[in-house]
Amino acid sequence: MANDSKHIDWYILLSVSALMLFSIAFVYSASAAFAAEKFGSHEKLFWDHLVRVLIGIFIMIVVAKIDYHNWRKVSKLGVIIAIGLLIAVLVAGISAKGASRWLDLGPLRFQPSEFAKIALVIHLSVLITRKQHVIRDFQKGMLPILIWTGAIALLVFLQPNLSTTMVIIFIAIAMMYIGNTNIWHISLVSIVSLVLAGIMVVIKSDYRLNRIMAFFGNPEKANDLENISYQLQQSLIAFGNGGILGKGPGLSRQSDLFLPESYGDFIFSIIGEEYGFIGTTLVICLFGLILWRGMIVAKNAPDDFGYYLSIGIVVTICLSVVVNAGVNTGILPTTGLPMPFISYGGTAVFFQSASIGILLNISSQSGVFSRSKTLLK
Repeated sequence: MANDSKHIDWYILLSVSALMLFSIAFVYSASAAFAAEKFGSHEKLFWDHLVRVLIGIFIMIVVAKIDYHNWRKVSKLGVIIAIGLLIAVLVAGISAKGASRWLDLGPLRFQPSEFAKIALVIHLSVLITRKQHVIRDFQKGMLPILIWTGAIALLVFLQPNLSTTMVIIFIAIAMMYIGNTNIWHISLVSIVSLVLAGIMVVIKSDYRLNRIMAFFGNPEKANDLENISYQLQQSLIAFGNGGILGKGPGLSRQSDLFLPESYGDFIFSIIGEEYGFIGTTLVICLFGLILWRGMIVAKNAPDDFGYYLSIGIVVTICLSVVVNAGVNTGILPTTGLPMPFISYGGTAVFFQSASIGILLNISSQSGVFSRSKTLLK
């Protein structure tokens, strides 16, 4: 199908672009002390992130020009490649902090789980569209979805990466629910997933169990509670320092080697310290705008594939936002998920940009922005 209206949703494009461009300043402020300590230059991570943001914006624009129906043709190949890369990372991946999640590609560390998420969303959109006539039948409709989701989730878990595993499972469940899958089947899968996750936490990883015990404030069962809670304590101090208006750009104290991962998983708290409650609210509002416009794109998508794909992309982005913000504010147990478009990184920025590019292409074929302008007249 050709791009009939050729009008992308500018609300989504400008919101994502704003988040990515502002992230350059956020990352510089949050990483300067660490970069100076480790690399001897305050600007090392700043320049790395700047280049990756510009590449990400370029990827988003290029992908937005590709007819999203083309992804349907290669969806199965995509998840097969994702599974192959996830196996490769288990065999020859780079180990860091007790996990093997990256492949070394020279100047860039490639994280296959980020590619696997978008590849799975595309393929599940294809499967749900194709099997609508049997979607409520467990064997014919739901089982193929579970096989692909289970294979990717298991390989991600083995890295180990429980947080991303749970995100992948939640994305699949959300898409199955939207796809009119039998609610009892979904409930059964959800319960089994939670039970298995609980078992794995208890028998496979002391540090995950300790994090959960620390979250629920049970020092008798959480070993070394003070160390486990350190990041959260420093994150909350950052929010407290920021207050309503913030201390001002570049004036964060917690980023001076007090808060680990201040430029990565905990950058949201640095935004809170420097720009206050108003700054974090504006960031959340931009993500809310992406959610709102993404749902409008899905509602007006030209076909079922575009509908499910739009929802899958929006759920993937917004779920990561909720988890990251929840961790930074202590609402959720500490885990390692970056804030989309803002946290320092390479692979995540590229594939998040690509997914937004796909969403923009769907919007161009639905004519959403054209209709919005008509309604405003």
